[in-house]
Amino acid sequence: MDAFHEVRLPARLAFGSTGGVERRTEITMLASGFERRSTPWALGRRRYLIGANLRSLDDMAELVAFFEARRGRLYGFRLKDFADFKSCAPGGVVSAEDQVLGVGDGTRTMFDLVKRYGDVERPVAKPVGGSVRVALGGVETTAFMVDLVTGRVTLERAPEAGVSVTAGFQFDTPVRFDSDRIETTLESFEAGRMAAVPLIEVRV
Repeated sequence: MDAFHEVRLPARLAFGSTGGVERRTEITMLASGFERRSTPWALGRRRYLIGANLRSLDDMAELVAFFEARRGRLYGFRLKDFADFKSCAPGGVVSAEDQVLGVGDGTRTMFDLVKRYGDVERPVAKPVGGSVRVALGGVETTAFMVDLVTGRVTLERAPEAGVSVTAGFQFDTPVRFDSDRIETTLESFEAGRMAAVPLIEVRV
């Protein structure tokens, strides 16, 4: 069973959401008073709360329908994180040289999309169709295909050894609902209120 649906949550249902990245740090206090810190996670994991700002009964009904179609926590889906959805800064313009995917060796044709945060490399598995731009040695090319399900770029010809392969793109964050329950309150005939609905990033 495929546990991910290639569908994006309608953007208006996510407006006013809160969220961000979480890390897991394990801290052991030593007898000497020093700390030993480690982490079992190579990458951060993002969490979000959506729905708390919805007031329209129609919007709430749409979110409930989306939740039902995902069977609650069962199936993942795409989310546009308005704070982090580009290979560049949120206010920037995507360039084919935003992110380095690798260096040619004369035979390799497949490269995976990634986004770097300092020295942390985040795989990008859910690029947005029509947004991916690729450059070889700083020269933009259209001789490639991109798999929108995996984020893998396949070049028509292998770049020569030493040629930098770069890309720019927009992307969605793969998430799932982190609750099997949605609560709504009817406040008038045309308006209501919804408790915040948690989402959590998933690995795909």
